[in-house]
Amino acid sequence: MSYLEYTVKSVPTGFRKILHLNWPLTLLLASVCGIGFLMLYSVAGGSFSPWAEPQMERFALGFALMLTVALIPIWLWRNLSGLAYGVSLVLLIAVALIGDERKGSQRWIDLGFMDLQPSELMKITLVMFLAAYYDWLPAKKVSRPFWVLLPVLIIMVPTALVLRQPDLGTAILLLTAGGGLMFLAGVHWAYFAAVIASATGLITAVFQSRGTTWQLLNDYQYRRIDTFLDPAADPLGAGYHITQSKIALGSGGWTGRGFMQGTQSRLNFLPEKHTDFIFTTLAEEFGFVGGFSLLGLYAMILLFCVVTAVLNKDRFSSLLTLGIALNFFLFFAVNMSMVMGLAPVVGVPLPLVSYGGSAMLVLLLAFGLVQSAHIHRPR
Repeated sequence: MSYLEYTVKSVPTGFRKILHLNWPLTLLLASVCGIGFLMLYSVAGGSFSPWAEPQMERFALGFALMLTVALIPIWLWRNLSGLAYGVSLVLLIAVALIGDERKGSQRWIDLGFMDLQPSELMKITLVMFLAAYYDWLPAKKVSRPFWVLLPVLIIMVPTALVLRQPDLGTAILLLTAGGGLMFLAGVHWAYFAAVIASATGLITAVFQSRGTTWQLLNDYQYRRIDTFLDPAADPLGAGYHITQSKIALGSGGWTGRGFMQGTQSRLNFLPEKHTDFIFTTLAEEFGFVGGFSLLGLYAMILLFCVVTAVLNKDRFSSLLTLGIALNFFLFFAVNMSMVMGLAPVVGVPLPLVSYGGSAMLVLLLAFGLVQSAHIHRPR
């Protein structure tokens, strides 16, 4: 036995688990959060308040939460997955009954010290529950109709509650992440072909229903689609957000205008500059190089998650890690596509960079589960 092996085996179990953390992944997450603090400091005009300081406090809390979750054995999280999903479902129902309404959406529960957005929690607990379901289900039953219907219901119930708030962006993420996990679990491709065909019919129905008594979307959601298709048609109205976003992205050039030198954000032309459109602030100040660097950090986080999942011999841990990685990918892919005009504006924040308490804490909790799966994997 080498000196290093002796040293590792001689330390207490808790410290040994800390040594077994996926430290490259931890440092990558901290780096992305650091970029977020920097941008929130910039959009506030060189001040830690009102956004950077609270975000740093939430990161400290979230980081402690991530380490705590990581040290708990993964089998316990598997056993608690049904309870976690149920609690998230109850919170979504509570939002519909007693939630705070802001800007026409009822998505938050006021806890006094912070505003909780249960739909953020559901993104993770849904993945946990589906991973536990497919870990329990024998492989030969995965594609049988009855056993396919159950996870579909597990996905559709919270999606319907979120869509009612209304929060189209999160509803799409829940559907996509849930369906993606079903595919990763081995559900036959024919089911997904049927879903794609049905989705095509649904999209057609959405456009056909506009202006009728059975209209399927709200008027503001149709305006977002119109803006996506032709933002120049109403540059001072519905197309204002995406028009200003494109101006900020283009003005950054290759290397950007410089830290705190972005005119679009400093002069308040850029809407929601601290939340949904924070990536455009980054691109304006640091250019293509800054935007691509952030994208590279995101890609490396995904790479470490996928490698961890592939090497893990526990089915629940592997599916859970892949599901969280898929969720994380959808987060930044939808946000970046949205601010670049490649997708409609649906109100999805940039993960670990945009200002927001629930999103920050839930994402770090999710990566705590990834770390737990990594630490407690079969060796």
